[in-house]
Amino acid sequence: MPANQASAGHLLRLIRSGQATTRGELQHATGLSRSTISSRLDQLFGAGWLRDTAAGASTGGRPSTRLEFDTSHAVVIAVDLETRHSRAAVLDLDGAVLAEHTEQLLIADGPDQVLDTVAGWFPALLEKAGVKASRVCGIGLSVPGPVDWAIGQVVQPPIMPGWDEYPVPSRVQEAYARHVDPMGPPVPVLVDNDANLMAYAEQRRFYPDCSAFVLVKVSTGIGAGVVVDGGPYRGIDGGAGDIGHIRLHDRTEALCMCGSYGCLAAVASGRAIAEQLAAAGIPTTSGSDVREHLAAGQPDAVRLAREAGRRVGEVLVTVVTLLNPGVLVLAGDLAGTPFLTGVRELLYQRAMPRTTAHLNVVTSRLGDQAALVGATAMVVEHLFAPARADLRLAALNNGG
Repeated sequence: MPANQASAGHLLRLIRSGQATTRGELQHATGLSRSTISSRLDQLFGAGWLRDTAAGASTGGRPSTRLEFDTSHAVVIAVDLETRHSRAAVLDLDGAVLAEHTEQLLIADGPDQVLDTVAGWFPALLEKAGVKASRVCGIGLSVPGPVDWAIGQVVQPPIMPGWDEYPVPSRVQEAYARHVDPMGPPVPVLVDNDANLMAYAEQRRFYPDCSAFVLVKVSTGIGAGVVVDGGPYRGIDGGAGDIGHIRLHDRTEALCMCGSYGCLAAVASGRAIAEQLAAAGIPTTSGSDVREHLAAGQPDAVRLAREAGRRVGEVLVTVVTLLNPGVLVLAGDLAGTPFLTGVRELLYQRAMPRTTAHLNVVTSRLGDQAALVGATAMVVEHLFAPARADLRLAALNNGG
């Protein structure tokens, strides 16, 4: 392995991935000398990023130990912004929730009000988690719209008025400093689409061996997250997976929130079903209300959810044929048995048998915490990627 591929940051990647978890395995994987390995591990231990764990019973002499990424040395603040409510949590680096808060909050109120309100929750969350501000290594935000991930900006979001190209990371940093840690260094802030983060969380947690993975979230809108070879696929500027705005030729009278007619989201989203139930005299104002009706077994909600699943299934035939995923997860307000049944009906009816022979169609296992866990994983993978980890270690060694 070339020298620049065996820095402390690269050793950490080998340890975190499980490819090499002892000093001997690191020597074998990198070709570095024992003294060089020890020197670089000292940097990682000094930063608090590693810990030794028992690897087995001792047979005499020095006990056998394995190296492990210490997921408790820092925390991430994760925020899941929805259209009508928001959720924030403090999580360890392995995605375990230490404290959580949920409150009604309209995304349509705009970024200034929403982000400042959410940042105002952070002090109480950290206190509840028993964590000092100095242990926060990053903040991850999940938003219900397309995101240009490289710059952290929401781009032309149909259901987020006022958010287009808004500088979310710098605004969150400013709000965090004002509410939590005025004298501390800027905290890294990363932003991504909610379906992307939910897909990332579900794939990493439950289907790590699945190299082509799709999650579809159906709530106020409809979006898909795609994970290929262990990483989110976002497209060139964050537009991948926006299946809610695929046009249905037989429903051109349905007006979508994006201003166009005939979009899938205008027909099969939680918002669309809420409107249909309300028109039938069943009090319903949102996808969350639809979820409650489904939980109660309300007949009209069940019927409409199954029909919505069939419409989404029509679109997913193309998605599945193109990507050939091993797992398709359904998430969001409608992700229950009626919707799942509708999707399966159309998918297995219309797609070629070869395409679905090894496809597992299931509902989300992380539920409402999926976006929080995914946002945390996004921050951790960014901060502890080899090159960035080396830069952070250098800053620590220089007293930064």
